[in-house]
Amino acid sequence: MRGRKPHRAKCRKSFSHVPYRRPRLKSELCFKLGPPFHAMKLSVVMPVYNEESTLRYMVERVLAMAPMEMELICVDDGSRDRSREILDDLHREHSSVRVLLHEHNMGKGAAIRTGIRAATGDFVVIQDADLEYDPVEYPNLLEPLIQGKADVVYGSRFLSGRPHRVLYFWHSVGNRALTLLSNMLTDINLSDMETCYKAFRREVIQSIPTEENRFGFEPEITVKIAKRRLRIYEVGISYWGRTYEEGKKIGWRDGVRALWVLLKYSIKEPRVSPRPMDVQAGVHEAAPQKQVSNAD
Repeated sequence: MRGRKPHRAKCRKSFSHVPYRRPRLKSELCFKLGPPFHAMKLSVVMPVYNEESTLRYMVERVLAMAPMEMELICVDDGSRDRSREILDDLHREHSSVRVLLHEHNMGKGAAIRTGIRAATGDFVVIQDADLEYDPVEYPNLLEPLIQGKADVVYGSRFLSGRPHRVLYFWHSVGNRALTLLSNMLTDINLSDMETCYKAFRREVIQSIPTEENRFGFEPEITVKIAKRRLRIYEVGISYWGRTYEEGKKIGWRDGVRALWVLLKYSIKEPRVSPRPMDVQAGVHEAAPQKQVSNAD
C-alpha cells in the first residue's frame, strides 16, 4: 500500500475529473472473457489531436488494461502541441504502439478511418485520447464479440449504473434527441448512438467505407451498420466527462452536423452486404524520430 499512495495522489492532482481506480489484473480479465481470449488480438484505434496533457497517461492505461495480445494504433491528426513528440517516445518505449500521422488536421472521423484501415487484430475498439472513457471497460465491450453473439458492440453511457460525472444538461438532451432520431430512421433501439466506445469484428468494420471526417463518424457508422443488419449489442459503461476548460472539443455545430448526417445517410445509403475495404492511400506509419519540433 505504501507504494500506491504517491501514484494515487499524482493521478488525482493531474486529472481531477477522473478518480483513481485500481487496474484490474490481467488474470481477472482473462477469467471474465474465458479461454478463447488468448488466441485473439485486439486493435485499439486512438485518434489524437492536441492531447499532450492526457496522452501518455491514457496510452499507458490502455496497455495495462489489454486483456489479450493487442496493438495500439495512435493516429495523430495534425497536432500543434507536443502530442507527436510524446507519441514518438511511446513508440520507442512500447513495441505494441504504432503511430500514424496526418500531415494536417482532418478531423476525428478521418483519424478513425486511417486507424481502422491499418488494424490487424480480430477486434477493433475506438478509444479517445482524453480521459472520458476508461479502458477498464474493454472486457465488457469484447465479451459479446468473443462469444460470437455480436458483430458490433456499443458502450452506452445511459444504461450503466456505474459512476458518471455530472456535466452539461443540454449536451445530454442533444445526445438523447440524436439517438432517438437515429433509432427512428434505422429501426434499431440504441440508448447512446453518440458514444465513443464502439467495438467491432475487424472484418466487419473494414468492410464499411466511411466518408465523414469530423464527429459525423458516429451517426454515419450507425446508419451503415443498421443498413447491413449487423448484430448489435450494447453494454453499460462508466463515463468521466470533461469540461471545455479541460479540453472538450465537440460543440453545438457538431450536433447540427450529426442531424444532417443522419438524414443524409438514411436516404443515401442502400442496404448492402459487407465488402472488403479499399486500401487507403497517402497515410504513412511514423518511424521513430530523432527530433520533433514544437509548433506552439
